[in-house]
Amino acid sequence: MSSICDSHTYCGRFAPSPTGLLHAGSLMTAVGSYLEARTRGGRWLVRIEDLDTPRMVPGAADEILRTLARLGFAWDGEVVYQSRRHERYRAALDALINQDLAYACRCSRREIQAVAARGLDGVVYPGTCRALQLKPQPGLAWRLRVDLAGEQAFGDRLQGRYAQNLPRDIGDFVLLRADGYWAYQLAVVVDDADQGVTDVVRGADLLVSTPRQIWLQQRLGLTTPGYCHLPLLVNAAGEKLSKQTLAPSISADAALDELALALTRLGHRPPAGLISLSELWSWAHNHWCLENVPKGPVFDVNMSWI
Repeated sequence: MSSICDSHTYCGRFAPSPTGLLHAGSLMTAVGSYLEARTRGGRWLVRIEDLDTPRMVPGAADEILRTLARLGFAWDGEVVYQSRRHERYRAALDALINQDLAYACRCSRREIQAVAARGLDGVVYPGTCRALQLKPQPGLAWRLRVDLAGEQAFGDRLQGRYAQNLPRDIGDFVLLRADGYWAYQLAVVVDDADQGVTDVVRGADLLVSTPRQIWLQQRLGLTTPGYCHLPLLVNAAGEKLSKQTLAPSISADAALDELALALTRLGHRPPAGLISLSELWSWAHNHWCLENVPKGPVFDVNMSWI
């Protein structure tokens, strides 16, 4: 896939997963990533992350795109679908295997949990299969070695410095699942590189994934983009507002209110009297400033912008 961002200084993206419709939390991410790209004179891409087929909701991808369009988003180039990119992920995994950086793993989840310590993002795989040199066969997962990674740190444009000791905090992580599905960590790294993404603006729930993605980028010889992790929208219990917590979908029929509410949650309260999407977007373009965006979670309470 040729990148449409090769000649542009800034290239951002929004990458929803069609496991449900667009909700208020994902709209915040879309707005933040879009305004960061546009106010920097850059391009903004849309990618549909539809690899986990059993969790996909039929028709959700098309409805997400329709909702974005009705809210006034305009993306550059064609929409990319991860489900059509298996060959690229296979090529990346093969490159890692050929360098002895990835290995097959036969451990079940139950076996790992019985012996593994708790880490920052689940249990830390103890490297049980690292030296076994198992032959490829159906039913095996493939993991990336991090035993020599040490500390991985980066500067997030909103959250500041963030660091992990990958061997201690994460462990060798999965690139291809035992059920044959590609892992998010591999797909997102390959996709961002192929699309020429220079800056990733996404939700703070993915902050914990970034050090391992940087390690993977380095192993594949890819350029590391800049990162900015926006605050999460949470419910009264402090849980991320998501499809799993039954977040209601965005109503495109109330596009003006939905967009204004997303901006307000991102620290940019529009003035009263804006009566059209074009006026609201114009105001947002003229006033967007990342320094005004809160770092921490935003509680999903009733917020009026009028």
